[in-house]
Amino acid sequence: MNRRDFVKITSALVATHNISFPSEARQNKTPLKTIKVTHTDSNFEREKLVRPFGFKGGYLTELWQTVSKLETSSGNSGIGLATQSVLYADADLFAAHSEAGGNALKYTLTEKALQLVKQTPFTTPVELVEKILPEAMRLGQTITGKADLNPIFTYIALVSLDNAAWVLYAAENNFKTFDAMVPEPYRSALTSRSNKIAIMYQVPYGMPMEDLKKAAHDGYFVFKIKSGEPGTQAEMLQKDMDRLTLIHKTLQNFRTDHTPSGKLIYTIDPNARYQKKELFQRYLDHAQKIGAFEQILFAEEPLNEKNDENVKDLGIPIAGDESVHDEASAIRRLEQGYGALVLKGIAKTLSFSMKVAKLAKERGVPCLCADLTVNPILVDWHKNLAARVTPFPGIGMGLMETNGDMNYRNWPTMMRYNPAANASWNKVNKGVFELGKDFYDQSAGIFQPSTHYQELFRKKTN
Repeated sequence: MNRRDFVKITSALVATHNISFPSEARQNKTPLKTIKVTHTDSNFEREKLVRPFGFKGGYLTELWQTVSKLETSSGNSGIGLATQSVLYADADLFAAHSEAGGNALKYTLTEKALQLVKQTPFTTPVELVEKILPEAMRLGQTITGKADLNPIFTYIALVSLDNAAWVLYAAENNFKTFDAMVPEPYRSALTSRSNKIAIMYQVPYGMPMEDLKKAAHDGYFVFKIKSGEPGTQAEMLQKDMDRLTLIHKTLQNFRTDHTPSGKLIYTIDPNARYQKKELFQRYLDHAQKIGAFEQILFAEEPLNEKNDENVKDLGIPIAGDESVHDEASAIRRLEQGYGALVLKGIAKTLSFSMKVAKLAKERGVPCLCADLTVNPILVDWHKNLAARVTPFPGIGMGLMETNGDMNYRNWPTMMRYNPAANASWNKVNKGVFELGKDFYDQSAGIFQPSTHYQELFRKKTN
């Protein structure tokens, strides 16, 4: 079955994989409170990875988990988490510093941004981020000494305080669910209720094929292939083609019940490493040659961010990711033929991701949720987005990447930090998260306090 046939039956799949029950969104017209943060605090933990994690031409060995706390004079507080990734944010900055040094710069920016929060009254977290973002961007350039600092560096530094602001905002306004706290302008973009989320199983550089076989045996059916390997453009292309050949040979005979054709799905993520469209076209030509092309659902941001070539003729949808810094850049990519947008509430803030989801909904463009190798609690935050955006064409359910379980050395311990660790929506069944009414009623558990992260602040004396 070809891709066109794949998409034709999406409507039927959507009906199958959606839950129907009344919306929990806020119905009353009570004015939102103006929130003034009076006290902030932060901390972080360093989490080692199982093996060096390669993408964007570099490798990570650890990820810092940043925690921010916001309090108001009313006694309400919110704790929010973030996973730092300097390599994803700005590969040049990552290469110019030690791994710990780059993380220290990003944490410093979070600390500075928290001071901005205390100076900035707000009604919604979206408004808060809008107000502090310009100054946070300037501070990021000053702290790093990099005038062309990628905006993603600053966004990641704001994620923990943004999430804390959402928890605080819900407490101040007595919102009990994710649906209730979504501000009116963004509610229409988050009205779907998928009962399944397909997991994009990440295939990084150097992953042993035995691990890949095990994943397919376990029922995973969407494989996100990290390309854009280290080296010159010519070296990168050859390595990427060789890697795709090996992966396809390993997976081509596996079958799944989750796709119309029974074949597994590939997505390609070069993380903007290809400088020219012609070079990426050669990669896709190779996929055609080895019989893998028809299984490629889309590619995430293959081209360098400054590349303005139209990609509509590549034969597969191209999703905007790194280059989407604001609504204007998202529109620019759509005008250049991009056919999907990546939501990264765990990397570019939930506040900004709501704006992107709204834009995508208005333009009839599908969204997916990509990971940042985040901790278990942030995976649940991201499920709230993936479950509510329009189901992805060709699959008919939400689509998200999560790869922390395969990359963190202490993942089981980190899972215990999540008060919803044993909830039904955290069980993987043949490559999907299955979502019931409890998932929506409890908002994936994001309002449940984590004792572990609360303790990080109780140990500090004022």
